[in-house]
Amino acid sequence: MFSLPEQNLPGRCVWVNGPVIVGAGPSGLAVSACLREQGIPFVVIERADCIASLWQNRTYDRLKLHLPKKFCQLPKLPFPDEYPEYPSKKQFITYLENYASKFDIKPQFNECVQSAKYDEKCNIWRVRTLSTAGSIRSETEYMCQMLVVATGENAEGVMPEIEGLREFSGEVIHAKDYKSGEKYTGKKVLVVGSGNSGMELSLDLSNHKAKPSMVVRSSVHVLPREIFGKSTFDLAFMMMKWLPLWLVDNIMLIFAWIVLGNTQKYGIKRPSLGPLQLKNNHGKTPVLDIGAIRRIRSGDIKVVTGIRRFHQTSVELVNGDILELDAVVLATGYCSNVPYWLQESELFDQNGFPKKQFSNGWKGKDGLYAAGFTRRGLAGVSADAMKIAKDVGGVWKQELNQIKKEGYSSF
Repeated sequence: MFSLPEQNLPGRCVWVNGPVIVGAGPSGLAVSACLREQGIPFVVIERADCIASLWQNRTYDRLKLHLPKKFCQLPKLPFPDEYPEYPSKKQFITYLENYASKFDIKPQFNECVQSAKYDEKCNIWRVRTLSTAGSIRSETEYMCQMLVVATGENAEGVMPEIEGLREFSGEVIHAKDYKSGEKYTGKKVLVVGSGNSGMELSLDLSNHKAKPSMVVRSSVHVLPREIFGKSTFDLAFMMMKWLPLWLVDNIMLIFAWIVLGNTQKYGIKRPSLGPLQLKNNHGKTPVLDIGAIRRIRSGDIKVVTGIRRFHQTSVELVNGDILELDAVVLATGYCSNVPYWLQESELFDQNGFPKKQFSNGWKGKDGLYAAGFTRRGLAGVSADAMKIAKDVGGVWKQELNQIKKEGYSSF
């Protein structure tokens, strides 16, 4: 057998009347819907072959929304009444697919942005993409006056450099490739990371009778997902209307101690800043516990200190302990991919996040916008989308009025 040589089609140029939106996840969909409501044209570019590819292809099976659905719905369309308080991964994907259908959002799939740069001479953005669908590769340059960066905070998995990890003979995967603990039954698995993903994967492994150990290298706030039957987030949100942030933090920590006990006894130290202050100041989200702490108390999930180095079949911890292992799951988080393709340095920093505070980080200059970089989940996504659409709408109407004044006609 033999394969045909790879074909390369000549590039093409496309003028877009409205914004080009990079990313067809929740952020890109939300902006698109808000623009559609105003009758503003747009083009959505997506490197994968589906909407919300992170949710569809890079999340574990047991995943549910961590916050009540009312805090996670996108603009213009609430979740169905029959959905539970915490929708499942499958339900959320169905919601997003219905959302795209309702607002007639049809992304250009399988187009990976190679570069985006503002052309100061022509006052336009030039967005170059590479299509990799099938065996045919083609380049496209989209030209537009407005660019919306909606690739999100979690575009790429962070793969840390840990001494000896390449020598380890067992399976090593990132959390984005983890689906279920079913194949790990009876195996010794090290979960590196103690955020929401690390906790939840450890719980899933425990549920499937694996033997997970979870690395807790630094301090972390763990709160119960619900307090006396009410969403912890909802409760905090209500209290913040009447009480100062520091007092709400203290009340939440008292509730956490009542429900979860003293987590420090199990090797999980709390930061000096309260959970809400830490989130506001540094964007670090507290862990919402859905059962992992109970498994830690029972010994089904073992909490271990930081890693010194890996060996062929084991890991050496900083306290000198040696753990024999069968597999490693890296719950080491995600990062933005914006620095790899966006040639701009005023709105975004070198890590691919807006330099301004979250309330002002959605807008740059020359028609550049950022959606979904607030570190405030889906509620932040919706807030960004509505601000961006309102701003774009204002520019759009101003330009139309100018055309009418000058007497131009459209064809």
